[in-house]
This record gives sequence, structure tokens and C-alpha cells, in this order.
Amino acid sequence: MKFSTKAENVLTQISDKNTKLGDLRKIANGIKKDHDLAMELWSSKLFFARQLAILIMDKKLLTEKVIDNLVSGINQHNEKERLQLIDWLMANQLTKDKKTIALIESWEDSQSSLKRRIYWYYQGRLRWTGQPQTNNEKLLSIIESKIEKEDPEVQWAMNFTTGWIGVYEKKYRNRCVALGEKTGLYKGKMVSKGCTPEYLPEFITIESNKRNL
Repeated sequence: MKFSTKAENVLTQISDKNTKLGDLRKIANGIKKDHDLAMELWSSKLFFARQLAILIMDKKLLTEKVIDNLVSGINQHNEKERLQLIDWLMANQLTKDKKTIALIESWEDSQSSLKRRIYWYYQGRLRWTGQPQTNNEKLLSIIESKIEKEDPEVQWAMNFTTGWIGVYEKKYRNRCVALGEKTGLYKGKMVSKGCTPEYLPEFITIESNKRNL
């Protein structure tokens, strides 16, 4: 595939396997917003190029059809890259505009597991700041009925949401801990130094104690 000179220049800067997120952000800051370039970089199917593309997309042009095409492309990557790209897309673009947030909120029952992950990860991110939410009871009931049958990438996001409900909502804490004990998700999983275990009984205890909740 033949790329424009602009795209070629960018691609030569990020072809190294040692490219870091900081490098991508520096390049993106120099480009600012360039949706056409973003789509051209995306068409390369290269991981770093797609990460950079996400940073310079125009969120106003992210219709559901465009997002579906992005998700389809992300699904072609290996698991590690796939999850990094979908979470990167959510954090850097989809949560930045009311229109795309409205789309996220419609994806609870999407046929795409990555879109369901975005829905649940977004719910968790709403809660990790401690801002009160009114639909915790409803979400917990859904999680309790679905989490054990969900795809792993969605299970993680559901578990994440449950954890933060348990931390900040004391009336649901025992229920969230019990769910973690029932599913056993992430029990015994090693985490990096300074990180909190993802197993709900441990996560909720540690994070609530940090905040004296």
C-alpha cells in the first residue's frame, strides 16, 4: 500500500519495537488533530501506528459505523495489543464527547465483546473517582447474572466496576466481596509492585482502607 509523504514520515518515526507511549504522545502533540492522517496510519495495521492514530483522530467524526470499523481492525491484533488499543480508544476519544458517551452507554448488550468491555470499563471509571452513581444496584444484579459466562475481556471490566462499587458503596461491599469469592476471578494472580490485586476481596479491602472508607 502506498502512503502519503506525511504518513511515511510518521511511520518511519514509530517503526522501532522500543517505541514508548511517551514517544507517541510527543509526536501527536506536534500533529494535533488530523483525522485523515489518523485513518491512513490506521490502514497500516501496525500497532504503534494505530495507537498514534487514536491520539490524533477527530472525535466529532467517530460515528458508530466508524467505531465499528475500528473495532473490527482491533480484533485482528493479538490479545495484549487488542486490549491496549480498545482501552486507549475509550480513554483518549470515546469518553471525550457526549455523543460517543451516549454510544458507550448503549453497548451493554452489544454483540461485540470489545464494545461490551468499553461499556463496563466506562462504568468502572465513573466510579473510581468516588463520584456517587445511582444505578449501582442495577449494575450489580446484571454483573452477578452474567460475569461467569462473559468473555474474559468483559469479565475483567465487570470485575473492575464491581471493585469500585465495593470500595465506595459500603452497603454493597459484602455483596461485592461475596461475588469475588464466588467467581474466584484473579485469585492468586501476581501483580506488579505497588499495584492492588484484582481479586475482589483483596482489592476492596486494600482500596477502602487506603481511603478510610
